[in-house]
Amino acid sequence: MFSIRRIYDTVLPIDQAAIVSVQEMLRSQFDELPEREVSSLPRKLRNPMRYRFRTIVLVAESSLRKVIGCAVVLYEAQLRFCFLDFLSAGFTRTGGGIGGALYQRVQEEAAAEGAIGIFMECLPDDPALSPKPKVRAQNRARLRFYERYGARPLVGTAYETPIDPEDPDDPPYLVFDPLLAKTALPRVQAQEIVRAILERKYRRQCSPDYVDLVVQSFKDDPVQLREPRYVATPKAIAVDVISLERRILLVANEGHDIHHVRERGYVESPARLRSILRALRPSGLCVEQPQKANSDRHLLAVHDAEYVRYFQRACANLGPADPIYPYVFPIRNRARPPVELGVRAGYYCIDSFTPLSANAYKAARGAVDCALTAARALVAGRRLAYAAVRPPGHHAEHGFFGGFCYFNNAAVAAHFLSAIGPVAILDIDYHHGNGQQDIFYRRADVLTVSIHGHPRFAYPYFSGYASETGEGEGKGYSLNIPLPEEVDGEAYRRTLDKAIARIRRFKPLFLIVALGLDTARQDPTGTWSLEGEDFERNGHAIGSIGIPTLVVQEGGYDSRVLGRNALRFLTGLFAGHRR
Repeated sequence: MFSIRRIYDTVLPIDQAAIVSVQEMLRSQFDELPEREVSSLPRKLRNPMRYRFRTIVLVAESSLRKVIGCAVVLYEAQLRFCFLDFLSAGFTRTGGGIGGALYQRVQEEAAAEGAIGIFMECLPDDPALSPKPKVRAQNRARLRFYERYGARPLVGTAYETPIDPEDPDDPPYLVFDPLLAKTALPRVQAQEIVRAILERKYRRQCSPDYVDLVVQSFKDDPVQLREPRYVATPKAIAVDVISLERRILLVANEGHDIHHVRERGYVESPARLRSILRALRPSGLCVEQPQKANSDRHLLAVHDAEYVRYFQRACANLGPADPIYPYVFPIRNRARPPVELGVRAGYYCIDSFTPLSANAYKAARGAVDCALTAARALVAGRRLAYAAVRPPGHHAEHGFFGGFCYFNNAAVAAHFLSAIGPVAILDIDYHHGNGQQDIFYRRADVLTVSIHGHPRFAYPYFSGYASETGEGEGKGYSLNIPLPEEVDGEAYRRTLDKAIARIRRFKPLFLIVALGLDTARQDPTGTWSLEGEDFERNGHAIGSIGIPTLVVQEGGYDSRVLGRNALRFLTGLFAGHRR
């Protein structure tokens, strides 16, 4: 078993190490490759405009995260073509299905980019062009390999003309994979593409006269491909491989339903998450991974230790049918905590409708593990992950709980990821993300952005004003966008565009989306009127930011539409990220 993933940049340590392995592989496999081509690979990822191609790097990795294969593809957006620069199946390996899986992934990337096809160079299998039998046999094997996937050499052109007349042996064919499309390649389009390849990729070797010679040699319209020589019908080959960008990672808090407050009107019920998972699991959009236990140090990095200890003790002392609702609320910092645990609930809570129950701590702790498991996956190379958790967390502050929230799952994940680089939290719940704001209000490495109902009418009432922008080092790193009671999809999108623009200026390495689905029409806790189409469009806009993104589930209390809206949001997120 091995996995394939795309390297988008060289910011994450895991990606830095992968690029070094790719460079070593290229040096080992391609003896005549100039060192400048190898050493420039990181720069090509960071600054594609300089090289006039966008570079796509794919790596195949073993279960121990060792790079065992790679593909380097150049993409030209205006002419809409891909050029397969290198494909290597490891330092010494040629089998195991690695090469085939990599090429299939190249085809997927080309199709996702909207490319008309994939061009590449392959050395000839014609004795007149390749006189050495051993070399010719290797060339034949390579051409047979690509022909299995529908790629064949162009015929009737002068592309095989040697650049150096002193070295006439084995001049390459130009091979084209139309991605199984039925439309032929027009001559003029082929000429533009060939000119771009020769003038950009081979600008140091090809003279203008040589480029004109090759381009003008294209006479057939449409361009002709060589008849199949090795494979009658191209077909994909089944390979036991995981593509890390093909689906969204789903980490579900399976133990959430032990926390069930059976009170009339208590909307934060297990049915919420069940309805979401019923929609996601059969959709094919997600691949699931179980949550893993994590150290308490990550939790204690954002939550007060005394509060955490109290929460654990109070829940452990309760019976299954004996929830405690906070009912005494001291003026904070002017009272000592009461000795009796039940009375003390109000010391740590910001409202009277978030109870402590026998299993609240266990469920909340599981939600934290869920979010951290998904965050670790981003560090390991995943691009999109969804932590399907309950209870929610975005109202939990450093030392207080409330709003059905006990631990701030998004904040714990954000602090964990901030050790690697800057993090942005985008809270799109109907209610203000007061928890993240409180925890990161004095920090500049985590940007908190919240779009919510104005605190004059929406919980939690005492925070979420536009004037709250941070303090000290964190000044300017909290953005609140309070909205009126009536908001439709179009008005929301205009606001979301402003939030996304602020996130782009911040240039985070990771994005965490605190996903509230209580912005939907007729949600019992909100007043806005977003529909399924709006959730999908909003997801697409957020996905277009194009950085590793963790979605953490927050509110949303109309179980009739929760699943549909979650699926549409994640569908849009995936499509926008792949754009």
